[in-house]
Amino acid sequence: MLDLQRRAYPMPKVMILDRTGRRMHAVAIMAFILLRTCRHPYFPTVTGRCMSALFTHHQRAADPDQHREYTRYLAQQMGPLIHALMLLGVLAYVIATVAGTLFGVSMLPLPLRLLPILPLLLVAAATRRVERPWLLSLLTLLCVLLLEIGINFNGIGHVQGQPWIMPGLLLPVATSVIWLGSWDFAIAMALCAFGPLPMLLLRSTHGVYVVQYLVYMAIAIALSAVLRAFVTHILFEQYRLERRLREQANTDGLTGLLLRNRFLELARLALADICREQKPVCMLFLDADHFKQLNDDHGHAAGDAALVALAATLRAQTRATDLIGRIGGEEFALLLPGLNLTQASQRAEQLRLAVHSIPRPDGMLTVSIGIAECSHPGEVVETLLARADQAMRRAKNGGRDRIVNA
Repeated sequence: MLDLQRRAYPMPKVMILDRTGRRMHAVAIMAFILLRTCRHPYFPTVTGRCMSALFTHHQRAADPDQHREYTRYLAQQMGPLIHALMLLGVLAYVIATVAGTLFGVSMLPLPLRLLPILPLLLVAAATRRVERPWLLSLLTLLCVLLLEIGINFNGIGHVQGQPWIMPGLLLPVATSVIWLGSWDFAIAMALCAFGPLPMLLLRSTHGVYVVQYLVYMAIAIALSAVLRAFVTHILFEQYRLERRLREQANTDGLTGLLLRNRFLELARLALADICREQKPVCMLFLDADHFKQLNDDHGHAAGDAALVALAATLRAQTRATDLIGRIGGEEFALLLPGLNLTQASQRAEQLRLAVHSIPRPDGMLTVSIGIAECSHPGEVVETLLARADQAMRRAKNGGRDRIVNA
C-alpha cells in the first residue's frame, strides 16, 4: 500500500546547494522579485511621481532669482542637519574602526585606518561657517568621499563573507535628504556606488559578492531617490508657502507695492549702502489730489481703481533699483538711488505727466510730489521721508498737481 502511494505521489527531489550556490540562488531570487516589482502596473505610476517630484522644483523655480533664493533657503534649512550627520558619521566610523581592531579582523594598522578622522572633523567644522550653497554641497561630497576611503581602509584584509561592505550601503539612504541640487545628488550616489568597489576588487572577491553588492546598492540608491523626491517636494512647498506669507506681510494687497514698514526697512539698507559708496539719492513723496472727494462722490470702488492704476504707472516709470511703497491711503514714496536733486526732479515731472493719463469719473487724476535729497551721509530714512512729506504739503498748499523740492 505504501509503495502504491509513493508511486502515485512521488516526493520532490531536494537540490542540495553549497554555500556559493545558496548565495547565487538568493541573488537570483532578489533580482526576480525586483524585476516583478518593476513590472507591476502600480510601480511606474508611483516611481514616475517620485522622479517627477525630484526634478520639478527646478522647473517651478525657473526664474534665476527665485532659484537662487530657493537654493539659499535649502542651505539654511539643511545646514544644521548636514553638520549633525557629519558628526554622527565620524562617531560611527570611530566606533566601527575600534571595534574592528578589538576583534582583530583588519590587516592594516589602526593609525592608518584612523587617518580620515581628522579631515572629517575639519570638514564638519567648516560646514557651520559656510553660507554659500555650492560650497556646502562640495564639503558634503568631500565628507562622503572621506567616508568611502575609510570604508576601503577598514575592509582591506577582511576575510571572505565579513559584512564590512554593509556600511557603504547605508550612505546613500543616510544622505539622501541633504543634497541641495540634482548635480550633487548624482555625484554622491556615484561615490556611494563605486566607492567600495576597490576593496571588493583588490582582495579578489568572488563574483557572487560583487553581484550581491550591486543589487543591494541599486536598491539603496532607488530608495534614496524616492526619499529625496518626497523631501524635496515638501521643502519646496514649504518654501513657496513661507514666501507667499512674507509677500502678504510685506506688500499691499490692493496695489502690490511695499507696505510702509517693509519700504522703510529696505530703504534703510539701501540708504546705508548708497551713503557708503558716496552716491546721491533722493526721496519722492506722492499724494493723489482730491482723493477723498473721489471716494465720497463715486464710491470706494472708483478710488480703489484709481490707486491700482496709479501703482501700475509708478512701476512702469521706475527702474529696477528704485523702491516704491504705499505709505498711507493715497500716499506713495519712491527712493531713487544714484539720482541727484536735478535728475530726481526730471523723473518726478515724468511721473506727474504720466499720471494725467489715468482717468477718474470727474476728470483726470493728478498728484502732488515732494522731493528731498539726502543732505549728509548720516541722515536716516525717516528724516529723509519727513522732509519729502513736508515738500509735498507745500505742493498741496501751492495749488496741487505740482512738484516742490525740500
